Amino acid sequence: MGESAGLVLAATVGLGATVVMDLWCWWLRSMGVATLDYAMLGRWCGHWLHGRWFHVPIQKSHAIGAEKPLGWVLHYLTGMVFAVAWLEWFGPWPGVWTALLFGVLTLVLPWLVMQPALGAGLAASKTPRPWLSRGMSLTTHAIFGLAMWACWRLLMLFQS
Repeated sequence: MGESAGLVLAATVGLGATVVMDLWCWWLRSMGVATLDYAMLGRWCGHWLHGRWFHVPIQKSHAIGAEKPLGWVLHYLTGMVFAVAWLEWFGPWPGVWTALLFGVLTLVLPWLVMQPALGAGLAASKTPRPWLSRGMSLTTHAIFGLAMWACWRLLMLFQS
């Protein structure tokens, strides 16, 4: 498989895994569990253009034009970049355990960078129920990892 075909495959894996993760989050919201509003991701990134990285909390910062679509685009691009990295690091035959481990390792970004910058503290420490938030994040990112593997396997079936 050529390099550009491999990149398209990996991006497709990330796209599919992000859809699965979003279905999981949709189900959580239907059960009354709060999940990240991607408009806040768009707002956070939109404020970067003005040199502002930290918010206490992000919900109180002024809105950015098109923050919701921007947040969703960034969310999907992140999922695609993660899948590209996973497939690059673990080669052409990645296993389910590497996918699960990689999915869990992607928690570094929200716990150490995004949540503190959005005003939620390190690993959601400033939220009303930090351990619930951490558990939901861990589960969501594990599902993302497993979904990467499942999407990759499904795409491999169509490659044969």
